[in-house]
Amino acid sequence: HEKTKMEFEIVIEPKMSFGTGHHETTHLMIKHLLELDLTAKSVLDMGTGTGILAIFAEMKGAYPIDAIDIDEWCYINTLENIEKNNCKNIKAYQGDASMLNDQRYDIIIANINRNILLNDMDTYNRCLNIGGKLLLSGFYTQDIPFIETRTKELGLSIAKTYTKNNWVGIQLNK
Repeated sequence: HEKTKMEFEIVIEPKMSFGTGHHETTHLMIKHLLELDLTAKSVLDMGTGTGILAIFAEMKGAYPIDAIDIDEWCYINTLENIEKNNCKNIKAYQGDASMLNDQRYDIIIANINRNILLNDMDTYNRCLNIGGKLLLSGFYTQDIPFIETRTKELGLSIAKTYTKNNWVGIQLNK
């Protein structure tokens, strides 16, 4: 039997958090992240869940990384998973987009839901460096027009869109 070559291995203890890596939206975000050079890029992971995408970003060379979730279970779980994966460049916080002030990022990952994304896209855009990438997921194909309208209002451009089982992962460029 043939062994499969795995470049990245992440150990996740999901407990009560969202983000084992098996959900379509997590898969779509990983697909986008695999294609990006994250070396020395600053990353924000909003709605981090278990911290899986922040951990993956660190494995791909990103630093510094902020991982934020509004849910206390997720925040605690992220801290545990950061430790389990020996990550050194991730800071976890409990909160939402209102915590973001003067921070600047090269890559922002937000895998949440349509209404929160639409509400917070302006904040993400303000925190995104010129030439930066905003990765959004957590919404359905029928939500794409709402996201596209907001994207145009903010002067961002759609670079890539992936779908899986009616879920969407989209990359916007600044």
